[in-house]
Amino acid sequence: MKYYIEKTTDYSFDEAVEKVTEELKKEGFGVLSEINIHEKLKEKLDVDFRKYRILGACNPPSAYKALQAENKIGTMLPCNVIVQKLDNGKTEVAAVDPVASMMAVGNADLESIAKEISTKLQKVIDAL
Repeated sequence: MKYYIEKTTDYSFDEAVEKVTEELKKEGFGVLSEINIHEKLKEKLDVDFRKYRILGACNPPSAYKALQAENKIGTMLPCNVIVQKLDNGKTEVAAVDPVASMMAVGNADLESIAKEISTKLQKVIDAL
């Protein structure tokens, strides 16, 4: 099973970050964190890496349900979404597939929550 949902777009990198953030909001997600990998690798290792950003997205009602069902599920939250510039000039957006990641937990109560979040993330990716 593939552990992510992805789409390659013609958006510029910055446009893709903006667009995916807007689409996440439409599906009830907020972006709790943003890690600019390009900048961090330059700062820490003095290497040039492609534009690559990790957005830590959270859907509060679903996160609350998941935390009630499994007290250590916070180790797998939030839902990460990446935006990266590809060598061909296009920009890829990919999101974790919660159904795949929750399989490792083995808690049946999480299945419906994971499916709901997966559907929402698929809508976000499809809208790009």
